[in-house]
Amino acid sequence: METALFSGLIIAIVLIILLLMGVPISVSLGIASIFAILPIMNFESAVLTGAQRIFSGISVFTLIAIPFFILAGNIMNKGGIALRLINFAKLITGRIPGALAHTNAIANMMFGAISGSGVASASAMGSIIGPIQEKEGYDRDYSAAVNIATAPTGLLIPPSNVLITYSLVSGGTSVAALFMAGYIPGFLWGFACMVVAFFIAKRKGYKNKERTSLSQGIKIILEAIPSLLLIIIVIGGIIFGIFTATEGSVVAVVYSLILSFCYKTIKFKDLYTIFRTSAETTGIIVFLIGVSSIMAWVMAFTGIPTAISETLLSISENPIIIMLIINITLLFIGTFMDITPAILIFTPIFLPVCQQFGMDSIQFGIMLVFNLCIGTITPPVGNILFVGVKIAGTKIENVIKPLLSYYGVIFLILLLVTYIPSLSMWLPKIMGY
Repeated sequence: METALFSGLIIAIVLIILLLMGVPISVSLGIASIFAILPIMNFESAVLTGAQRIFSGISVFTLIAIPFFILAGNIMNKGGIALRLINFAKLITGRIPGALAHTNAIANMMFGAISGSGVASASAMGSIIGPIQEKEGYDRDYSAAVNIATAPTGLLIPPSNVLITYSLVSGGTSVAALFMAGYIPGFLWGFACMVVAFFIAKRKGYKNKERTSLSQGIKIILEAIPSLLLIIIVIGGIIFGIFTATEGSVVAVVYSLILSFCYKTIKFKDLYTIFRTSAETTGIIVFLIGVSSIMAWVMAFTGIPTAISETLLSISENPIIIMLIINITLLFIGTFMDITPAILIFTPIFLPVCQQFGMDSIQFGIMLVFNLCIGTITPPVGNILFVGVKIAGTKIENVIKPLLSYYGVIFLILLLVTYIPSLSMWLPKIMGY
């Protein structure tokens, strides 16, 4: 217990100091982990073991899916898929109050699910739908709030890189099961925000002025089908065992590339930029995963997760209270830490605690990702918040007020996901996971 406490304090102190100095989080994690193990291991052995852990941490076949899904997402961003999904979403929403806001929400759920990126979704949807909403008389801050609040749904609705990352760090939780588990919470998040948008739109008198003829509707559906088929092919193939998540990521790249060339929205000269951007993002994420393997090993070696578990149980043995404490902690962490490093750091800490209360690793993964997704739309470092505000051409202080209502319903859904296991576990169970 004393060793765990001492090592935990070293990690926390060194990590905070390095982050305040502006050292990249991946480097900070590695240095903090090495410092934490030095009291019980000599420097040479610690560095050698750390290097071995980096390579063992990234030598996982499932990890190959991440760069391919990143590449597929970047191709889709350039490939004109977003516009076709927006038109399809407009057809669904019709002329209900706030129809364009609901279009934004549905399009975020669809495009986010295809691209696997909340930032890409907020950027694509905000830049296309935002001007249309402004032309129709929608308040700019209202439009930005809807876009920001619903963009993270793509991180829950598969395919999702963060769920793949969680699968690796949790010890091999089934990626297919996690993908299935993300559907209901992701859709609940999106639909809850649509309810809020509906009442605000009704009060403000926002109505869709456009009418869609039957021929236009048929054309929109036909144009959207190839993009929607990507979800069916990739997720269906993974769920039904036709191919693995890694193979599915390659299918997503090939399909999205062919589709983009058919749409004539991507040229061969664009591929260099797309590949380079994807490689840069992949390098950051993979290195972060490798370095976090050092910290995971240090924490397991020194017994930090066990110590934290005992500390939480000393506060209360009521699972409701413990889950609430974990959620509050993660909500706080998510406000200043990016979602991927947070998953890598806190999964080995809190997963054993939740498993003691009978929570399945699948449900915990969805609860964890859902919780940390909230941090992407909250200050001070919410990347989706900043992107959404920038695209809308407004200010954070103007958007926060309309966002408060969305925060409220999102927190409510988080509690439901935490305390009602079937919201996460029903689909995986009926699919046999």
